Formats: sequence, structure tokens, C-alpha cells
Amino acid sequence: MSDFPKGAIVIQTVATPHTPAAFMQHRIGQRRRVRVPGRLTWRDASGTLRFASVVTRDVSDVDVFVECQVPASIPLYRLVHFQIEGSARQSDGLPLALQHGKVLSAVYRVGPYRSATGTPQGYALRLLVDPRQARSRAELSVAN
Repeated sequence: MSDFPKGAIVIQTVATPHTPAAFMQHRIGQRRRVRVPGRLTWRDASGTLRFASVVTRDVSDVDVFVECQVPASIPLYRLVHFQIEGSARQSDGLPLALQHGKVLSAVYRVGPYRSATGTPQGYALRLLVDPRQARSRAELSVAN
């Protein structure tokens, strides 16, 4: 005899561990570990301008993962402006797009949530730059 009422539907899910190798197959750019300070700015649902101080964890020519220094709640797929703080713009490993000010970006992945605040620990941002241009600029800077 079942413990469920007649007609109940039971949905079973299986959690699968996410291995770094599985994530690496879906990435467009080659990630580099770079820790520099930055800032996110965006407008919330009511149109109010919001900002958060962040630190990059890793970057590529087309995306970046940032960790928030203060609790911030940014919805998935929200358009944000991301910029590296002026003193850190010449750091090794930064793509050219991030060395020249604000870059329009989209939140495409929200990191795990902190249990203390209920807000994400960080965000993966897709830099809305043409990857071909980013690649050709990088090739030019290596050639010179």
C-alpha cells in the first residue's frame, strides 16, 4: 500500500554533480584567473539605479565571473554595466574591452546563494562585445 493519496503524481529528480570539465565544454572563451576590483550598475524593476562593488574571479574575452562585496540581488538576464576600477585596468590578463571603461553585459548565471543573506555570492556576466573583434584586438596586441 502506498503512503500517497490515490491519483498523486510523484516526480523524482536526480542531482548530478557539476564537474569543471562539463562546464569547460560550454565556455566560449579561455578563462584566466584575475582578481581585480570592479563595479556593476543596473536599473531595478522600478527603474532605480543600483550599483554594487565586485571583485572578478576569472575573465575571458567574452565573459567574467564576479563576486559581490555586499549583498546584491540581480535577476537572471538583467542587463548591467560592468567596469574595472581605474587603478586596476592595466592588470595582466584583462581583455581589451575591460581596459577601456564600461561594458554592457548580461547576467547569464547566478552563483550559489549565501545562507546568511539569501543573496547570490556572485554572477557570471556575458560581455556584450563582438567576440571576433575581441579576438582580433588580442591578436593585434600580441603581434605588436
